[in-house]
Amino acid sequence: MTTVTTRAVEYPADGLTMTGHLALPAGTGRRPAVLIGPEGMGLGPVERRRAEALAELGYVALAFDLHGGRYLGDPGEMLARCMPLLADPDRMRDVGHAALDVLRAEPRTDPARVAAIGYGTGGAVALELGRHGADLRAIATVNGLITGRPGEAARIRCPVWAGVGSEDPIMPPAQREAFTAEMQDAGVDWRLTVYGGALHAFHHPPVDHAAPPGVGHHPRHARRAWRDVVDLLDECLPVTP
Repeated sequence: MTTVTTRAVEYPADGLTMTGHLALPAGTGRRPAVLIGPEGMGLGPVERRRAEALAELGYVALAFDLHGGRYLGDPGEMLARCMPLLADPDRMRDVGHAALDVLRAEPRTDPARVAAIGYGTGGAVALELGRHGADLRAIATVNGLITGRPGEAARIRCPVWAGVGSEDPIMPPAQREAFTAEMQDAGVDWRLTVYGGALHAFHHPPVDHAAPPGVGHHPRHARRAWRDVVDLLDECLPVTP
């Protein structure tokens, strides 16, 4: 295991002061980098650990903030903030670009080798960065199969991997089909993995607060989804010695 250093980074976005979690691998040279978007609840320990796990693999990793340093454990409050955000592609892009700019400005980052991964709302933000033409080497989204405005997926310039639970009521088969049709029509190099028996946010460990209906952890598929994300990064954004 390599030595990882972390620090909080503040930056403005969406009219708020965001606080992201930056994890740096050992060494001093530039490395490929990964932007990590959280579920609708916001940046918490799960995303921080993921950033640190990627730094152990040799990536510069920034888990970005959605709510100005707040974690929204109340489902009603979370939905009241996230639903308007998900309905506004330009606003999602602003949130994503603000964090992406911070990641690219980090001296350890190779700005030509950056990927974006995200979960739920954070995955939708990652996709909107692609639809806006951001220079990314890969995009991964779990539970965030949100379709975009007509024709804009053609701006995506990198492979896209998406994961979803087969029993996810928030991302049902019709939503999956709309998403894959959008990617196919745009000529995107896309993949979709459906995890049998899994609900929404299956990747997220159990929380100690109320969760919306249809949400549930699936430990085995959570491990598989993480491996799938890491495999995508290894294919599109390999870490070289």
